[in-house]
Amino acid sequence: MNKNDSHMTRGLKNRHLQMIALGGSIGTGLFYGSAPALQAAGPSLSLAYVLGGIIIFCVMRMLGEMVVDEPIAGSFSYFANKYCGEFWGFISGWNYWFCYILVSMSELAAVGIYVNFWFPHFPQWISALICIIVITIVNLTNVRSYGEVEFGMTIIKITAIIAMMVFGGIIIATQLGPFPQNFSNLWAHGGYMPHGLWGLSVSLVIVMFSFGGIELVGITAGEAENPSVTIPKAINDVIWRILLFYIGAWFILMVIYPWDQVGLSGSPFVEIFSKMGIPAAANLLNIVVLTAAVSVYNSAMYSTSRMLYSLSQQHNAPKIFGNLTRSGVPALPTLVSSFITLIAVILTYLFPQKVFIYLMAVVIIAIVISWFTIVIVHLNFRRKKNLLHKKTSFKTFFYPYDNYLCIAFFIFIIVMMTQIPSMHLAVIILPVWLLILTIGYIIKKRLGY
Repeated sequence: MNKNDSHMTRGLKNRHLQMIALGGSIGTGLFYGSAPALQAAGPSLSLAYVLGGIIIFCVMRMLGEMVVDEPIAGSFSYFANKYCGEFWGFISGWNYWFCYILVSMSELAAVGIYVNFWFPHFPQWISALICIIVITIVNLTNVRSYGEVEFGMTIIKITAIIAMMVFGGIIIATQLGPFPQNFSNLWAHGGYMPHGLWGLSVSLVIVMFSFGGIELVGITAGEAENPSVTIPKAINDVIWRILLFYIGAWFILMVIYPWDQVGLSGSPFVEIFSKMGIPAAANLLNIVVLTAAVSVYNSAMYSTSRMLYSLSQQHNAPKIFGNLTRSGVPALPTLVSSFITLIAVILTYLFPQKVFIYLMAVVIIAIVISWFTIVIVHLNFRRKKNLLHKKTSFKTFFYPYDNYLCIAFFIFIIVMMTQIPSMHLAVIILPVWLLILTIGYIIKKRLGY
């Protein structure tokens, strides 16, 4: 199975990269995880997505500048290792792997919730187990198979969101009375910002979870066709599409239904259409949100296996993880990552109602560490390029000011997490997790890796 002289194949086309970047972000964060943000911000949730989107676009441009300059599998972990030293490479790579193991678990937890919409008594852990088996097989085939599956599932999600927005627009125009009465839900339940700047700030924490996965386009660099063209296009296009889908979808929902009556028992999209007495739309949307969760799990499995492969190439993980199959797939990293996500099956069995929100809290911490690393590494990357008088072809717009803005924003997000009871555990885990990674690095050096 393993061939040391095998190499990753560049089997991902531009259409795959576009949908991978979209698919990684349009998932549980939009269809389920945004419900707590809606409760905190009310209609001003749309503003939270704009603010979060600006920050994430800056981060993506930083990542894109590095990846286009050197399209290597493993993305920012490789650059952290090269421009900030082995310690940063070790920390960033293993943190990213851990992050998307947790993302996988949170998506698996959501899969069970969505299946329960049709089959309330069907065990959530069985739904999660079936998902693990199917997606693992897909990821073991070849990168083109992964790309095609992700392309198809993302098309389903995007088509459904557009259809829902059109359907919602028809309801607004025909059933909710004349203007401005038909838009009254945006201000009739406490105003546009019912909980003030505090509620908006709290919602930003959860909004950032929604954007998690967008950096996956950088991980694909080692398997993308013509990365100097396809990656810049994917980065520039995808952020506007995500903002359109998030802001547009939530705007429609908040207009057609009072935001303060949306609970946390399932997908707000499905819940709203069910309460409006439109079961066909609710059933269709539940198919879509289930597809979304499976899609993000698919992307998470891809990214964790490639990160383990990259870590082995940097000598930051066991050498055996660097072996590839004849079709260029890192099979062992895929199997190991898949096996560890089985923990989610156990968690959904033990805590079916609470596992998602706890996993989401820890994921936000891990994602923020990854984004923070990208910003710091990019500062060093540009500093060294400038010293060597070398220019890059895909520059960030406001270096280094956008780097400093992003650093301040991520510190603000961590501070706000201390104000949300369900996320206290994640904040406590942050220094513990960084300490564990540091100990792991020390052990690695003492073993002579």
